[in-house]
Amino acid sequence: MQYIWLWLCMSVVCLYPKERYVNALIHESSPYLRQHAHNPVNWYPWGKEALQKAKREKKLIFLSIGYSTCHWCHVMEKESFTDEAIAKLLNTHFVSIKVDREEYPQLDKKYQRIYMRLYGRRGGWPLSVFLSPEGEVVDIRTYIPKEEGYGSEGLMNLLPALAVLQEHPDRLIQRIETNKKRMASTQVQSTQQAVTVTGAVKEMRKSITVSFDSSNGGFSHAPKFPEASKIDWLLTYYRLYQDSKALEMATYTLTQMAHRGIYDQIGGGFFRYATDSAWQYPHFEKMLYTNAQMISVYANAYMLTGDRVYKKVVEETIAAMRRRYVRNGLFVSASDADSDGEEGGYYIFSYEQVKADLIAKGWRENALEEALAYYGIEEDGNVDGELSLPHITAGKKPSKADAVKRYLQALQAKRHDPFVDAKIITAWNAMMINALFDASKIEPKYAKDAITYFERLGKLMVRNGRLYHQSLAGAVPKQTGMLEDYAYMLQACISAYERTYDADYLKRALWLVKEAEQKFYKEGKWYLSDDGVGVLAGFDDKYYTAPLPVLWSALLRLASLREDPVLYAKTRKEIVQALSSLPKSSLCGASSLVSAYLQAEYGYVVIHASAGKLLSAQKEIDRIQYPFVLSAVQASDAYLACRINSCFAADKNITGLIKKIETRPYQMQQKGVMRWQKR
Repeated sequence: MQYIWLWLCMSVVCLYPKERYVNALIHESSPYLRQHAHNPVNWYPWGKEALQKAKREKKLIFLSIGYSTCHWCHVMEKESFTDEAIAKLLNTHFVSIKVDREEYPQLDKKYQRIYMRLYGRRGGWPLSVFLSPEGEVVDIRTYIPKEEGYGSEGLMNLLPALAVLQEHPDRLIQRIETNKKRMASTQVQSTQQAVTVTGAVKEMRKSITVSFDSSNGGFSHAPKFPEASKIDWLLTYYRLYQDSKALEMATYTLTQMAHRGIYDQIGGGFFRYATDSAWQYPHFEKMLYTNAQMISVYANAYMLTGDRVYKKVVEETIAAMRRRYVRNGLFVSASDADSDGEEGGYYIFSYEQVKADLIAKGWRENALEEALAYYGIEEDGNVDGELSLPHITAGKKPSKADAVKRYLQALQAKRHDPFVDAKIITAWNAMMINALFDASKIEPKYAKDAITYFERLGKLMVRNGRLYHQSLAGAVPKQTGMLEDYAYMLQACISAYERTYDADYLKRALWLVKEAEQKFYKEGKWYLSDDGVGVLAGFDDKYYTAPLPVLWSALLRLASLREDPVLYAKTRKEIVQALSSLPKSSLCGASSLVSAYLQAEYGYVVIHASAGKLLSAQKEIDRIQYPFVLSAVQASDAYLACRINSCFAADKNITGLIKKIETRPYQMQQKGVMRWQKR
């Protein structure tokens, strides 16, 4: 009998080899960390236990940063972290720490910046960092294969080489000092050409033009990110200066993305980035933050141009986010690129299968071919062998296109959905709420939805007078909020006020401002967190808009609504100081900072009236050409147009007041800089 029991146990181990191992990540709530809980690597979560263990045992730290829907993180786990030989090297010579970058964005930002300063290019995920027991950087890379390849010597060679350094402290110190000198050198070079404040706007316009891809839209070569902040800056620039080229760059980019593979033509929503310059071949992750910010920019573009393609994208993307990314009444963070082990498998289709199925349903071949060609579903495939990713190939929509789309949606419904990370992140939900407020300028119904989500988010994430950063759906949050959570929540508070005129939202905004300053503003500098990691807030908008310019923009709006010139002046001073210290080479990636500067220099116009009058005039107010307009309740028989310290126009008719606003010049405070004029 005992032999039968032994045989059964061995069979279970063979069938489920991952279950042979359990490490400290088994107690973590992060889906990413739990994905590694059964690796043979003796992983630890970020915290005192692991850091103290490294010091006590005088071992190097292997810090691996990623997230649950990261394709190359999965690849590195499968290749290396489930491999017993790699695990033995790591367990013997290193203390291995696994970090979810969505839980600890400040840690990720810290080491991504170090990577950038050492190599002069962006990093990515997984980020592989080797640290001394005291936390000094020894080596830093992204994905590392098990064996030599991809320009790397591979972990099998790298780990023993690094382990040897522990036996030779002088060599270890020399390597750390070399890294410090390289970083110091790049820091000096980057500050030698700082931006001049008065020239920042023109320089930004010039740098965007230089980087613009006139063939495909966008502002870089592969890999290519949507960069919503940059597009929105161009739209604002056009509204201020009537620069038709700025509008053309923005709208051409939006149209190209809406028709190409980076946009999910069947299910709606955007993938995280394209692997090619033409937006055709996406990396198939979908992130909440990408889609939230793209909803906002497409809504703003529709309000400016009336292009119905943009409205369609807004409506489809909102529907997609609701359909697949809502858990317990709030939005979860992301979905995986892989489905059933195949990257993009959920989203690609076989021409032969689709054609055979629809002909069997009685479709005429000519009409079917026309519709399939419209969606780019080709006989030879376009992404993976004979498989095709839908994209729009023609201007005129065939009569059967919608029917083909419904068939493809039904086909997808039979497939296994990609894994969805169920973390609810405060900042990203607040982005989505702001997106719904922006979309409500097109369809007012979205404002009610935004309020509902906002109240749910506050109920979950604000507890005992404290804002929290993230939680799994339905769970009590434990990690306190970061600068990005306060910034985006503050933005949502002000947007909620402007759609409802409920003064309670301004009270909440003031509380957020007070808390944010206490937590993150130290000796004249803003930090991403208040946990001692010490990462300064930056201005890089590549993946999503940097939180500090979002905070400053919200503070300018709040100061204008409350007629608080002290807060306005303080915020403006911080923006100008930040811009004047920015390296010229970084300007193109800091569009939200330059946007905040424009807001500070031109200033907001606040339309005052009773709540009823403002609500009835929202549609007209939303269409004002001048980009920096707010509205606030004040007992008055007429509509008033005011700056922060004085009113300059009044009219009983909103149309009449708008004419007075639109014909008024708005001179920037810096002399010699262009002023706004009505088109």
